Amino acid sequence: MKRPVLRRTTACLGAVAAVAALAVTGCSPASGGGPAPAAAGTARELTYAEDLRVSDAEQRLIARCMARQGFRYWSDSALSLAESRPLGYVQDDVGWARTYGYGSRIAAKEDRARLRNPNIAYRTALPADRRAAYDTALDGGRATELLRTRVPGGGAVSKRSGGCDAAAERALYGDPVTWFRLDSAASNLRPLYVGRLLRDRRFTAAVHAWADCMKRAGHPYPDPDAARQAARDHPAVQGRAAEARGFAAEVRIAVADATCARAVSLRSVGQDREAHYLALLDARYGSRLDAYRRLRQQALARAERIVPART
Repeated sequence: MKRPVLRRTTACLGAVAAVAALAVTGCSPASGGGPAPAAAGTARELTYAEDLRVSDAEQRLIARCMARQGFRYWSDSALSLAESRPLGYVQDDVGWARTYGYGSRIAAKEDRARLRNPNIAYRTALPADRRAAYDTALDGGRATELLRTRVPGGGAVSKRSGGCDAAAERALYGDPVTWFRLDSAASNLRPLYVGRLLRDRRFTAAVHAWADCMKRAGHPYPDPDAARQAARDHPAVQGRAAEARGFAAEVRIAVADATCARAVSLRSVGQDREAHYLALLDARYGSRLDAYRRLRQQALARAERIVPART
């Protein structure tokens, strides 16, 4: 069973993972706070708000399709637009940090939404034969076609392509085979250059400048990931007063982090260096990345006719 997608990732774990996911704007290739670096053609990446609208449209299409099959399906809309903002390696929005810190309370809200997911309870309550029919309607069931494709750097990925999931993707992106191939390629490019980006002199100099700024502010962390990890260093179960104190400390660190990132232009340096290394892959992967972005723009135009922008 495919559960509703909770798109936001509150943090990418580890410095390498953070930069591999996206050094400066978010934790997925299609969810930045602004347009991501574009090395090929003129197509741009979607903003995180646009990506969220496409995701909401996909959920709406699945719900409509499931209704035609005689089943209920609830779309995911637990988070506001501001809460859905991806938290990348660099977070330099001071206002957002003052309100949300590093997003620990948003993550808790997501966890509650997952536990209360009405689709899970609805499916569980169905008789066995109807439950099997539900699974088939949703994603084609176990007998559905598996799409397979090679990814940059070696290896292969596969996924089911059937039922209302596939119908929703087809309505937004067109041919599911083409979309899966392009999406898989775009999602697996960053490991090809992340090592060089981490060692890039301009990028490391900016991180060192950020660390010096943080030290002067009373938060001696070597990089943004270390600051984030420190803010999350608390017992898994804590009372209301302890949670409030922990969140206040999280906000203090997050505000200093964002302030220092802005002071040393860490985001713009990261964006520039990522664009540089991505451009080095242009000869081999540029056309695929540009085609991927064009399909995303196509999906956005279709999504705008299906759902309103989230507020």
